Amino acid sequence: MKTFALRSLLLATIALPAFPVLAQDTADSEEQETATSGNTILVTAQKIEQRAQDVPITISALNGDRIREIGVTDLDELSNYIPGLNIQEQSANNPGIVIRGITSDSGSAQQGPRVTLYYNGVDISRSRGSYQAIYDLERVEVIKGPQATLFGTASAVGAISLVSARPREGFSGEITGGYGNFEQTLLGGYINAGSDVLAGRVAFEWRTRDGYVENLNPNQEDELYAQDQLGVRASVRYTPTADFTLDLIGTYDQQRNGGTPFISGTFPAFAGAPGGPANAFEDANLSGFPAGAATLGDDQLGLNREVYDLNLTAEYQFADDWTFTTVNGYREFDSLEVFDADGGPAPFLEFTEIAKGWQVSHEGRFSYNGANIRASAGWNLFIEDSIQNVPFATEEGTYLQCLTALFGAPLIPGIPCVGPDGSVPASAVTGLATGGAVQAIPYSAVLFENQGRNEAYSVFADMTWIATDSFELTAGVRFIDEYRQSGFFSDIPNSVLSGAPLIPGGVNTGGRVFTADEGFQTVLPRFNVLYRISDDVNVFATVSKGRRSPVVQLGARRDAGGNAVANSQLIPEETVWNYEGGIKLASGPVSGSLGVYYQVYDGFQVSVAQLDANGNPTGAFVTESAGSASNLGVEAEVAIDVADWLQVFGNVGYIDGGIDEDGAFRPDFSGARFRLQPEWQAAGGFTVDYEFGNGMRFFATPSVTHRSRIFFEVPNNPLIGQEAVTLVNARAGFSFADERYEIAGFIRNAFDEDYLLDAGNTGGAFGIPTFIPAEPRFYGIQVTARFGD
Repeated sequence: MKTFALRSLLLATIALPAFPVLAQDTADSEEQETATSGNTILVTAQKIEQRAQDVPITISALNGDRIREIGVTDLDELSNYIPGLNIQEQSANNPGIVIRGITSDSGSAQQGPRVTLYYNGVDISRSRGSYQAIYDLERVEVIKGPQATLFGTASAVGAISLVSARPREGFSGEITGGYGNFEQTLLGGYINAGSDVLAGRVAFEWRTRDGYVENLNPNQEDELYAQDQLGVRASVRYTPTADFTLDLIGTYDQQRNGGTPFISGTFPAFAGAPGGPANAFEDANLSGFPAGAATLGDDQLGLNREVYDLNLTAEYQFADDWTFTTVNGYREFDSLEVFDADGGPAPFLEFTEIAKGWQVSHEGRFSYNGANIRASAGWNLFIEDSIQNVPFATEEGTYLQCLTALFGAPLIPGIPCVGPDGSVPASAVTGLATGGAVQAIPYSAVLFENQGRNEAYSVFADMTWIATDSFELTAGVRFIDEYRQSGFFSDIPNSVLSGAPLIPGGVNTGGRVFTADEGFQTVLPRFNVLYRISDDVNVFATVSKGRRSPVVQLGARRDAGGNAVANSQLIPEETVWNYEGGIKLASGPVSGSLGVYYQVYDGFQVSVAQLDANGNPTGAFVTESAGSASNLGVEAEVAIDVADWLQVFGNVGYIDGGIDEDGAFRPDFSGARFRLQPEWQAAGGFTVDYEFGNGMRFFATPSVTHRSRIFFEVPNNPLIGQEAVTLVNARAGFSFADERYEIAGFIRNAFDEDYLLDAGNTGGAFGIPTFIPAEPRFYGIQVTARFGD
């Protein structure tokens, strides 16, 4: 019934009657850029400047002022306020971006993303290199539904565009300092100087805090989820004439963060510790493995990550209606994250993920903006080269005892891996097995490295025919020629104790690198209709196709003679057709939008834990095609200016989707909801901005966000999920001297709700899932000073 009702609403929305109207005036650009309500913000989703109301696709946009007002400091917090968007930041090295219930978070160098994350017009979607701090932004645009003609092949389900603040004429600056619980500190700001010809801007943000999960293990010095991250951005804008603009932007991001709290639901952390997932909200006892530091890269758990980004954009209006734009980017990332995958005190499953990569991109685009035709056409090339390397270290006797106990046949009966008091009886196994000759045998291996190179060359064209003042038709197409190469090698020494491979199902290539490659071509179209019922109300409908690239999945296997050979498998492309209709309005104090969509997937790709020939987990994840899937949903946003000092806002998203029951390739996939997909998501609140006079102002934005139950894995497991979560957040304060000085307080998760950020994880691939607690109550105070023009 829900499906029937939503499909009927979709058809009704698309079929809204057409009434003749006069031409709609375009608001002044300066007013659009500074507006903070609803659909009056200026966006460039279609590669031209438009009001969000005039874009015939579902789009949510917030400018920098609005981001500050609601008090968010990161993309995952921002996603709580955008229907259909859910961002999970397990760490800065592992963000999961979900649009309309479809996740893009694979760390494999061989697998492509589903969601395009754009930073100043350049695709930065590779998971381990995509995290970007959101300081000093002009705006964030979230464009939903397949957008291949606009944003390339990675935007199978949507795109997020981050646009940094540009240098401008004059001299100005801002400095902000903050302090909060968990020893939170903030220092950030910008300085801008220049003329109408040449201007520069430098912005930065440095955030630190203690971890919010105490680690009781004596081998580890820092709390888990401690934060120490720095971002610096330098921009130059050169405008020698009114027809030519050149922007050069360099960005550096660095994280030196504490370890991720993968907390075991199997092994107790200390005497009397509660078992199961509830353990995630108690102190942890994650050992790491200092004896394996040479292999793991550090004796402490945590993330060490650096990202370098350079962007050169030039725009030249060479005729009255013609513009040429070129966007060029280079990005490089290097990250090392040491983590305890078993989530307990035993030196059992100790890993590092080393991810490195670079990418280069170039786009050239001609745009025409005439009275009856708007069009753009151009070309794009994108080349990326990356690796994911996972070193492994353990103590042999401990590992063998813990692993065989999980399989129900412990190496030495009667000795548990971890005792009820958090001790590690398994650490005595090596001494027992060797008759006391040695007490510990450290083991280390470069477990595997997957490599990926992707070259994508495309041409695209997009045209809008303005048939009348009230009616527009848009069609676009992108042709993509793609080359994907995968590499794989493993170095897995045999166990000293057993003489056999230590990793279940592991195949040692002896350092030999296997490679496989394939070429692919595809055509991805979109069609849009926009009709203006009145100056204040638009309706739209869209049909578009998205595609996630095929995966050249490469590993290793043993042949009949027991030799290691390449194990190559081509996972077919995942395609989606998106059917969507909606209505947008901006009338006086009210602005809002309503969209209904239906998506049909073929060859839906999922990551699942791999089993060996005996059905035991190997700890590895592989990509599989789950079969067909579908998604039906509604998204709505509204903002009401109740008075010149009070705005009320709210949004809601509903998704009924998952893997089709009659189209699943495996019985346990049938009917499963997508990973990280809530059925309901909503947010609401109000903003007070009251002038007292004498240059004083009071401001406040309290808000509530809600998300229904989500699962963390496919197939769905009720234990590997999180029930509904409702959070209360607020930011409020005063400004003085005509906003030159400001003092503000903030609180997030005001009622200190306990909920999970993720579950399952690498430990789950070995049959011992781990659980990550989400952020507790954070609060603090910030002081800002502004100067200049």
